[in-house]
Amino acid sequence: MKQRTDNRRRKRNTRFRVKRSLFKKYLIFGLAIVLTSFIALGFTTYLFVQRSWEAEKRSDLSENITHIAEIVTPVASYDAVNHTLVLRESSRYGLTLSTISGIIGADIFIVDTAGVCKFCTESENCIHSESSLSSMIISLTMLQEDGYFEVGKLEGLYDSVGDRYTAGVPIRGLVGGEEKIIGCCYVSAPATFISGLPVTFLQIFFVAAAIMLIIIIIFVTSMSFNMSRPLKQMSSAAKRFAVGDFSARVKVRSDDELGELANAFNNMADSLASSEGMRRAFISNVSHELKTPMTTIAGFIDGMLDGTIPQERHRHYMKIVSIEVKRLSRLVTSMLSLSRIDRGELKISPQKFDMFSMLITILASFEQRIVARKLHITGLENFRSLTVFADPDLMYQVIYNLIENAVKFTNEGGTINFALEETNYDISVKISNTGPGIPPEDIRYIFDRFYKTDKSRSMDKKGMGLGLFIAKTIMRLHGGDIFVESQVNEYTRFTFRLPTNGVQTQPKSKTGNFVETTLNSEKEE
Repeated sequence: MKQRTDNRRRKRNTRFRVKRSLFKKYLIFGLAIVLTSFIALGFTTYLFVQRSWEAEKRSDLSENITHIAEIVTPVASYDAVNHTLVLRESSRYGLTLSTISGIIGADIFIVDTAGVCKFCTESENCIHSESSLSSMIISLTMLQEDGYFEVGKLEGLYDSVGDRYTAGVPIRGLVGGEEKIIGCCYVSAPATFISGLPVTFLQIFFVAAAIMLIIIIIFVTSMSFNMSRPLKQMSSAAKRFAVGDFSARVKVRSDDELGELANAFNNMADSLASSEGMRRAFISNVSHELKTPMTTIAGFIDGMLDGTIPQERHRHYMKIVSIEVKRLSRLVTSMLSLSRIDRGELKISPQKFDMFSMLITILASFEQRIVARKLHITGLENFRSLTVFADPDLMYQVIYNLIENAVKFTNEGGTINFALEETNYDISVKISNTGPGIPPEDIRYIFDRFYKTDKSRSMDKKGMGLGLFIAKTIMRLHGGDIFVESQVNEYTRFTFRLPTNGVQTQPKSKTGNFVETTLNSEKEE
């Protein structure tokens, strides 16, 4: 009960889980990178523009305050009695400073060394007259050679929203016959970075960024869609494969990694479709191969038991039953070999034997069929006795299968040819036959399991498409291989190759008998 409850809970949670497709992941990831880049770019641009604006404003204010100080210095003097700054002829410089103040949009005020305002371009009751300037600012102005500059509110002198740019220089005059600092002149302007030219610049930047963002979103969306589309197609095709439909294919639109993956997927689909077709053909063949001999055997046995077949015909029909039993035995043997191959249990037990004698023995077992079809056997006169070191049972199966195919598919009155080639590394036995040949499109599949070139079963009635697959597996277990060449309507040639390790060649004697060569002696058989 607890397990059922957990399963139901998982299903319920799955329903409400948001499905994040690869397309969405690509899109979200791409947009996150773009937005992060724009934010970083905007912040960096803001800092650079702000610093540039401050530097430009500082230069402008410093230049103006220097010019203002030059105007004020001639009319400034020091009152030794009251220990303060005195400005004369205010009507002459006052109009000039007010004009400059209006042009640059800044307050101009002059204070003595105690911070008391002596002149201001605003009005008589301005904030500069109400409060004294901080002694700290006065001290910094007097000490700094290039003048004083601040971005702030002059330690609370200004209570307006936002900071101000303030530049100041000292005013020098004669005190007791010596030139000393008798006051300071300041110019203060609102920090218009947010409301001035930088705002326009940022507006242009953000408009351009918005346009680029839209373009990039379209690009990222298109790229993400194109990247995820073949993967979605593969997923859809895989689901169809799961229910036995191998017709789905992925369209290849590029030659990059995704294109290679799509090609590999399509090749896999072709292989699965081919394997599935061969599997179905195999089931059909096995069903037919099992049903036909069993029906024949059962029919003849029942006929002999119930007296339908007379006693004198029993021997004839028992021979037919024997043939069908052998046919079933070959079927079972092939199935057992296939099972051993799939489990990796097919092992070889090599020993020395005469391959030529084995070939002659197998060929003799087809004598009746060869004579009935008037086939010509050539090339055996060029053979020599070959003692090879291999598994005789498995090699018998390979040679038997190749000769059986040659006899089966050779045209009536045609030729089967045997040839032998030897090198320092291996020996090759070639078995060729005239006949219809193998179509080029079937050559690549000829050694696949369950594959039959004669789909109609008109000639290959007893085959299941396992013989050549098993033969190739056996040859590779021996370190050799098997090949096929064919020309349609002319010939088919199978070549199996064995390495020379353990192979001993025995020359013919003059009498035609074979001589067994040993290390110590020679003797005739």
